[in-house]
Amino acid sequence: MTDRTDDRLMTDYVGGDENALRIIVERWERPVFAFLVRMLGSPEEAEDLCQDSFMKLIKAADRYRPEGKFQSWLFRIAGNQARSRLRRRKILRWLPLTDDYDNAPARDPDALTDLTGKEERDLVQEAVARLPERQRQALVLKQYHDLSYQEIADTMGTTVASVQMLLHRGMSALRKDLAARRDEG
Repeated sequence: MTDRTDDRLMTDYVGGDENALRIIVERWERPVFAFLVRMLGSPEEAEDLCQDSFMKLIKAADRYRPEGKFQSWLFRIAGNQARSRLRRRKILRWLPLTDDYDNAPARDPDALTDLTGKEERDLVQEAVARLPERQRQALVLKQYHDLSYQEIADTMGTTVASVQMLLHRGMSALRKDLAARRDEG
């Protein structure tokens, strides 16, 4: 595609290079869509908000500061879109967390990745859907997009310590929920 960094592409786009925007969209459309599907539970809504996220990127392009934090900036835009939609609809659902919406599988072996089989994936999906919104967002960014704690903090507009606490509480709640569900079954 291109060797240009996201920062370089944004600078080029602001400078009038329309092709730079095309490259950014091609590079980031699938990861943003996957993130939004996991946050919203609906590919249709995710598709709409993905487009809206890139429209917001275009509108805010001249305010972007090329500091190597493009991914966090873009996921913040998409995350704000998702939270607004979730607040409006007040119903949280979760679709299967399959590779259909991913570019890569999760990298950290733990309660999310060591489960196999559709039945177990369904249990995980339901448990993740029950997490509080910020815990779910932090978990999705870490597990499925492999962002660092600092990148998640930048994306969510919080501190690394807060992200660590969100992830700790989210994983703890997830493990308890999964254990309880398995004991029931």
